[in-house]
Amino acid sequence: MSDGVRPGALRYVLQVLAYGAFAAVIAYFSTSPPYRLRGDNDALVKLSFSHSGQLMQACRERGAEELAKLAPNMRTKMDCPRQRADVLLELDMDDKPLYRIKTPPTGLRQDGAATVYRRLDIPAGRHVFRARLADGPDGIFHFARDIDLNLAPGQVLIVDFLTAEGGFVFIHG
Repeated sequence: MSDGVRPGALRYVLQVLAYGAFAAVIAYFSTSPPYRLRGDNDALVKLSFSHSGQLMQACRERGAEELAKLAPNMRTKMDCPRQRADVLLELDMDDKPLYRIKTPPTGLRQDGAATVYRRLDIPAGRHVFRARLADGPDGIFHFARDIDLNLAPGQVLIVDFLTAEGGFVFIHG
């Protein structure tokens, strides 16, 4: 080349310009447009639990004739089916449905726990929550709890179900 510019130097200059433009685009999109997790006047309800429903059928005792028909390694006196009932959950806010789900048990034999996780954005302020759970084959709500709370903007309410604690637990802070 007659002008004294080497092709390698030009390539490096163009690479620096390309990397600079790429860095500028990344810098712009890291701050703009602004990302907002939730609105200025919103609170959050997190519904999260894992619960095993009741057995679909009660255990029964096998008779002598029935035991004799079974293979020797299968001769157990009690016959206990493993399948569990679906878990039905209803969460209301201010006497209006907020979330409903009927979730089946997990596992190949449908003998595991039913698991629920849900995030719900709600307006901040005073609300009355009612949670109900049916875990038997009859579909009757055996667990229920109501709570009246004033949630501030940005506050999180966790709704959990703990059998050892007697049912629903509401944690807010």
